[in-house]
Amino acid sequence: MKLLNIKSLLIVLYLLLANASIQAQNVNTDKLFAQFNDSVLRDTSFSDYDRKVIRRYRRWAHLIPTQGIFQTHGNMGVVSLGIGWDYGKREQWETHLLMGFIPKGNSDDPKITMTLKQTFIPWQIKTWKNLVVDPLTCGLYLNTVFGKDFWGSQPDRYPKSYYDFLSTRIRINVFLGQQISWNIPPKHRTNKRSISLFYEFSTCDLYLRSYITEKKVKLTDIVGLSIGAKIKFL
Repeated sequence: MKLLNIKSLLIVLYLLLANASIQAQNVNTDKLFAQFNDSVLRDTSFSDYDRKVIRRYRRWAHLIPTQGIFQTHGNMGVVSLGIGWDYGKREQWETHLLMGFIPKGNSDDPKITMTLKQTFIPWQIKTWKNLVVDPLTCGLYLNTVFGKDFWGSQPDRYPKSYYDFLSTRIRINVFLGQQISWNIPPKHRTNKRSISLFYEFSTCDLYLRSYITEKKVKLTDIVGLSIGAKIKFL
């Protein structure tokens, strides 16, 4: 049993270490792992426990971040940095977790923000050589500001239902944008797979509420521009 456990762990360790180089060469890792899983199931030297260990490590491997992201503004702060994951048959889905910074301004102290962002990329256009254009990126994100100046439920000092279900601690944002990416040729890859530049137009629930309820508010007053960059390393 110990020998089989060691064998399982060595195989799993190999898969985790090889995952980066496999993806860097544009190999379909899901297909590769599926083939490996079939071979494990057919291998009579593996016990049920060994197979469970391998499956468990494979699931944990999906939690390894595949990209880093830098973004400015967008109701996240002056600058934000984070990690992300891309998935789907065409890697059309992206999830990012970012930490942002708001410098000292109207408040007494600078603030830190946290954002959970979900992006959908419907289609891609391959252009010159290794350049890829995403004509449309869209999605939503939730972000919060850490600090005692922000609240989750309406304080008593405001009229009843003034803010209703809205709070100043958590904002719901929606965005539309575009992206251009350079896929680094496999022979030139070291620790990066691709580099992307993007821009987004976004707004939040509080701004939308003001636009709907107040006639003086224009669309240009509630929409902001954000720019950023992504580096895929897996």
